[in-house]
Amino acid sequence: MTAISRVPDVVFKTRVRDESVPGPNPYRWQDRTTEEIFGGKKVVLFALPGAFTPTCSSTHLPRYEELYDQFTALGVDQIICLSVNDAFVMFQWGKQQGAKNVFLLPDGSGEFTRKMGMLVDKSNIGFGMRSWRYAMVVNNGQIEKMFIEPGFEDNCATDPFEVSDADTVLAYLKGVERVKEVAPRLAFVG
Repeated sequence: MTAISRVPDVVFKTRVRDESVPGPNPYRWQDRTTEEIFGGKKVVLFALPGAFTPTCSSTHLPRYEELYDQFTALGVDQIICLSVNDAFVMFQWGKQQGAKNVFLLPDGSGEFTRKMGMLVDKSNIGFGMRSWRYAMVVNNGQIEKMFIEPGFEDNCATDPFEVSDADTVLAYLKGVERVKEVAPRLAFVG
């Protein structure tokens, strides 16, 4: 995994509400560039393996929603949740989650995730290519800090969730190092 200093240039395929679109689904496609999303802003982006999945739905997204005001009080302009899912899935997941503050950004083709070096194969659980779980603080397109979950590898048997959580990123922004409770490991000599 190679560290990069800027977010990659890509075009995201998003859907936006447009009342001029007739019918029961008043949405249209809108391309959004990396520059539009990150340019001139302080952004916290967290990426996860998939919408509607257990940890992503019970903890990862909800906690960023819950702490949104604390992030903005520290100068964060936007919090983005990115997943290698299409715009329709991200919309329905956001609706089901009641997401009001976090912007759900679809990376349907995985281009952004691949260019970030975070695309992993999760075929072992039937997902195919997905994002590794991570978070980052981005200032005007420059990556200030990354929080990458340990164990990055294709077909990982676990889904680590230790450092990309909202509390850890918030502690970083406050200038406080968050110490995680880790169970001691016992070594057996045989």
